[in-house]
Formats: sequence, structure tokens, C-alpha cells
Amino acid sequence: MELIKEFIQYFLLFFEKSSYLGVFVLMALESTLVPIPSEVIIPPAAYLAYQGKLSLWGVIIAGTLGSLAGALFNYFLALKFGRPMFLRFVKRYGKYVLLTEYSFYKMEKFWHQHGHISTFIGRLLPGLRHVISIPAGFAKMGLLLFSFYTLLGAFIWCSFLGFCGYFFGKNEDLLKTYLERGSVGIILFCILLLVVYGWYKLKRK
Repeated sequence: MELIKEFIQYFLLFFEKSSYLGVFVLMALESTLVPIPSEVIIPPAAYLAYQGKLSLWGVIIAGTLGSLAGALFNYFLALKFGRPMFLRFVKRYGKYVLLTEYSFYKMEKFWHQHGHISTFIGRLLPGLRHVISIPAGFAKMGLLLFSFYTLLGAFIWCSFLGFCGYFFGKNEDLLKTYLERGSVGIILFCILLLVVYGWYKLKRK
């Protein structure tokens, strides 16, 4: 908790000087596997909005666009370099780790069919939002489709963090409580969405 408090104080000072550009850059880094939790980026900036030093929607939009920028970096990296390297690895060593070209193309087919819901939900879940763009790049998911669902998921997540920081940022214990409760709520929402999506697909079949 002491370390988190120090982070928050640091980011408060940082955002006062860097404004929305700082939010954009840090959220872009957060989406490219740099270990900066978005929970210590958006809420402090939103608290500055509560104080009238920034705009809440400006913080949310800057965070959302930063998330997209970082996700696109991973996407193109996986598409241009990761995919060929991974395929070469599968061809040479896949049999030793139970991977085959067939399984790779099967994963690619799955992503073509369900990549939109996977990308959207992945942006909302802790531990997945940083890496969900990599399999999208591997599977050559359509750029516009990937960008749309990344933006949608990132906007919801940044909005949640932004409103928590805006309304509860002055009370760290209360902020922590609502961040935890909200995160659980988002996970339950994702589970419900997957159930509804699965039911819809089965019904269509």
C-alpha cells in the first residue's frame, strides 16, 4: 500500500506537468507489456479532473487512445515478426512441445470466428488486456475490427477507472474498495457476456 501511495503521488505530480499527453504515453506503455498498472495511471489523473486541473473526459479519451496505440504496437509486432518466427518454431520444434501447423491454423480459424469477442473481453480482464493483441496479430485479424473492439473495451475500462478516481480519489481506502468491487463486477459481466455469446452461437447452429 505504501508503494501504491508513492506511485499515486508521483503520477499526480507527473500529470500536472504532462497533462493528457502523459496519460496517453503511460497507457500506451501499459498496453505494450510494460508493468505499469492502469489502476495507478487513470485514477490519479481523474482526481486532478475532480480538482479542476484536467477534464475527466479528456483523461478517459487520452487513456483510451493510449491503450489503442500500445495494442496496435503489439498487433503489428506480432503480425510482421511474431507470426513468421512462431511458424518457423512450430515447423522445427513443434513436435517436441505438442504444437503442429494444424493446431496453429486451427487457432487462427478460431480467431477469425471469435476474435471480436475475444479482443473486447480481453481488454477488460486483468492479465489479458496487455497480451490480447498478440494472438490477434498472429491470426491476422482485420485491423479495423481489431481497432474497434480494442477501443470499445479500453473505453469502458478507462471510464470505470476514471469515474472511480474522480469520485473517490480523495479517499484512498474508498478508492481501493471501489476499484476491487468494480473489477469483480467487470469480470462477472465478461462471464455473462461469454455465456450469452455461446448460447447465441449454439442457437444459430
